[in-house]
Amino acid sequence: MTPPKKISHVGIAVKNLEETLPFYTDVLGLTLEGYETVESEMVRVAFLTIGETRLELLEATSSESPIAKFIEKKGEGIHHIAFQIEEISDQLQTLKSQEIRLIHEVPKDGAHHSLVAFLHPKSSHGVLVELCEPQTKQNER
Repeated sequence: MTPPKKISHVGIAVKNLEETLPFYTDVLGLTLEGYETVESEMVRVAFLTIGETRLELLEATSSESPIAKFIEKKGEGIHHIAFQIEEISDQLQTLKSQEIRLIHEVPKDGAHHSLVAFLHPKSSHGVLVELCEPQTKQNER
């Protein structure tokens, strides 16, 4: 696999965005970049910038959401780390050939106009890893 370009973001599962955001904006002084709803994941996301990286606060929009299930099992906290990569489809095939367990064998649309796919934590020593490929006008699929 080609090494990631950078850490894209850290996903943090929260019960309520409005209750959580003041800690990050008022106490830590981070800038709220905006909100986005990712229907496929049943989640509402608030993005905060810190240098070249973002924090992604994730609030479930349904009790069936993976975030709702995560919070029910483990409570609020760090959910995943996302790495920015190139050629996500090729990277997934390489990982699959190395017998890395994938949650998504095919990338799907994610927040910030990115293609995303998750690696199973059992293959990454307990860490849920997201691979992100930002889509630009020259790079749309």
